[in-house]
Amino acid sequence: MRLFMTQRDPRITYILRQGDTPLILAQRLCAWCGHAPELEIDLALANVGLDLLGQARNFLGYAAELLGPPHSEDTLAFGRDEREFHNLLLAEQPNGGFNDTLVRQFLLDAYHLLLHRELSRSRDPRLAAIGAKSLKEAEYHLRFSRGWMVRLGDGSETSHQKIQQSLDALWRFTAELFHADDNEIELAERGIAVDPRQLQQPWQALVSETLQQATLTLPQQPAFRFGGKQGQHTEHLGFMLAEMQFLQRAYPDSRW
Repeated sequence: MRLFMTQRDPRITYILRQGDTPLILAQRLCAWCGHAPELEIDLALANVGLDLLGQARNFLGYAAELLGPPHSEDTLAFGRDEREFHNLLLAEQPNGGFNDTLVRQFLLDAYHLLLHRELSRSRDPRLAAIGAKSLKEAEYHLRFSRGWMVRLGDGSETSHQKIQQSLDALWRFTAELFHADDNEIELAERGIAVDPRQLQQPWQALVSETLQQATLTLPQQPAFRFGGKQGQHTEHLGFMLAEMQFLQRAYPDSRW
């Protein structure tokens, strides 16, 4: 699908970015269903994934309305190629072990809490409504992931080591969360979007406080990865989309 790429409304690109990250993260989390280390965690990850999927539907549905026919939330989710997705690179990283999934989730939960809090004040009524609804979900998502970060970080020697290793490995993707391009800056100045640069300081404070409680060390990363917002992804997204989009690709416009 390439039709939407001809659109020049920066608001559409911004909305797609906000929808793609929870969509991809939801797919990752739901892959844990039936495989998590405990039944409680299995259910929790699936529920968080379903919340994120609902957020993705809200954003993609809005983008589809702005684009007009033949676009829909389904065509945007299942009809775009890898380079047409604008999710953050952190969201597409493999699940790995529970420690990897937990760290990825915590870093994004902290970001989403701050993002949706600001988005709920958007001058775009639709974005403000989505932000307000998503904020309520982000609050208990963070409560879950933060609790486990502290429990495992300040737990046994093995759990501490695993969480620290995951944190060190994923930290290189965190700078992208706060990278703003001209599109976001323009929309933020109009009161429509959130300038991600304004989220960095409170995010760092929230994360640092949690890491201190978890007796974890803040990574010192010399190099960071960018590009997800512009459609330049890691090798992991293509494989995931091939599985996620198979049915619609094989049988276009199929219905249950």
